[in-house]
Amino acid sequence: MATFAITHRQVTDNYLVVQTLEGTDIGTGQSVTLAGLGATLNGTYTVEDVPTFLFLGVDDEGDWLFDPNVTILNQLLMPKTHADIARGAVDGTLTWTTTATWITDADVVAWLGIASATANDTAFITTAVNAANAYAYRRRREAGYYDSLSTVPSADVKLGTIMFAGSLYRERGSVDSFASFEQMGTPVAFGSNGQINRLLGVNRSQVA
Repeated sequence: MATFAITHRQVTDNYLVVQTLEGTDIGTGQSVTLAGLGATLNGTYTVEDVPTFLFLGVDDEGDWLFDPNVTILNQLLMPKTHADIARGAVDGTLTWTTTATWITDADVVAWLGIASATANDTAFITTAVNAANAYAYRRRREAGYYDSLSTVPSADVKLGTIMFAGSLYRERGSVDSFASFEQMGTPVAFGSNGQINRLLGVNRSQVA
């Protein structure tokens, strides 16, 4: 969870625009919670745009209008049915929850094929699941995708996240990844990062 200071806010044509003190990685489709703006504006919103110019309102066709001569950085635009409020300074906060919950412990246990996990195994599987969820979400965000934190975007992304969590579990206690062994004890490194990245849709051009 990340918290940012809000320095300005405005409401125009039923859209709320806030400006944060510093830049964020928040993009369209992300959910944010605003506080300190007053009872009628506080709440949870879904970001629809990250504009860099002064928001002027909506035209007759429903398109957003901006003033290209007035640059304003660190803005987030979201729908809000409310009377217009001129842009002005405010002392508020924006909270962005970044914890993804795409896969569960049960998903990884099924993939590993563990009939009955011990309490020690269960605790580490939970750690691996949390790490895999965070990694998968972050890597896709870096690749330009805007995903829901609570709903996995597709079956292939889910499998890739499960595989990564399973790999983390299997590497437990090893120096560098888990390995199989040939004759004379020569370790053969095993890795599925390429497959995981393909399933997650990262390390390649973004697709629709």
